[in-house]
Amino acid sequence: MFYGTPEGTGFETLDPRFEACLIGHARVERLWTGARWLEGPAWFPAGRYWICSDIPNNRMLRLDECDGSVSVFRQPANNSNGNTVDREYRLVTCEHGARRVTRTEHDGSITVIADRFEGKRFNSPNDVVVKSDGSIWFTDPSYGILADYEGGKADSEIGRCNVYRVDPQTGAITIVADDFEKPNGLAFSPDETFLYIADTGITHTKDGPKHIRRVAVKPDGKSLGASTGFANCTAGLFDGFRFDRDGRIWTSAGDGVHCYDPDGTLLGKIVIPELVANVCFGGPKLNRLFICGTTSIYTIYLAINGIRGR
Repeated sequence: MFYGTPEGTGFETLDPRFEACLIGHARVERLWTGARWLEGPAWFPAGRYWICSDIPNNRMLRLDECDGSVSVFRQPANNSNGNTVDREYRLVTCEHGARRVTRTEHDGSITVIADRFEGKRFNSPNDVVVKSDGSIWFTDPSYGILADYEGGKADSEIGRCNVYRVDPQTGAITIVADDFEKPNGLAFSPDETFLYIADTGITHTKDGPKHIRRVAVKPDGKSLGASTGFANCTAGLFDGFRFDRDGRIWTSAGDGVHCYDPDGTLLGKIVIPELVANVCFGGPKLNRLFICGTTSIYTIYLAINGIRGR
């Protein structure tokens, strides 16, 4: 079944289980427009606001949930991309322009978390997640160094695209996955037994990957084990995604947001009239999905809840 609004938004149910995620009268709202390529939403409950990146415009935006206003949070922003919050609700950011991962402290100062591996600069850190032990995990594809649009054109010093972990005590950086073409969005399952990673290698390799893989977290909590395919994108590409408390994945795609059951079934879609790059849950009850379309910010209230601090 499909139903929508004149603005080109709506819901598409592909499995009856999707209906339990929806509120019957709730509709997608477009809150703001005027970006070039929106990415990296993160929710800050104390201030009731979201932060997101407008990568080509080299700025970060702040959306206040209380009054709906959108303002510039930081500009220039080193072509920031992915954002998240750590266990102290500090902003953690991937910066294409500076090719690094940073943390914004509570006093506004910026701490560099990672900018090199074995003396070589990263490509362009893309998306980031903080595990419950405080470790920081991030992807490093080459999108930010391919052209002077989302970063600065440059050669890769590392020569490949990896996934990294930063130790919370020592700051040591290790490669946790080196078999992805273009590792992109990533998120831990609610119990942190698996790390899910999107690979968008098809952007530069014919018949390349456009899927999410599920990778087992080893008992040490610091390294990864066996990897299996979870889902292939049926419309465009996956990019950023989040889990809800029941283990469903809400992921960006070419025609909106796709919702997957933990068993890998595509349950349904939130249809958006432009490419979606990333999503996150917010609001006091974490039942509001915040959606970064290409040029616009969208939102929808759902009958499920996100995970705090993710």
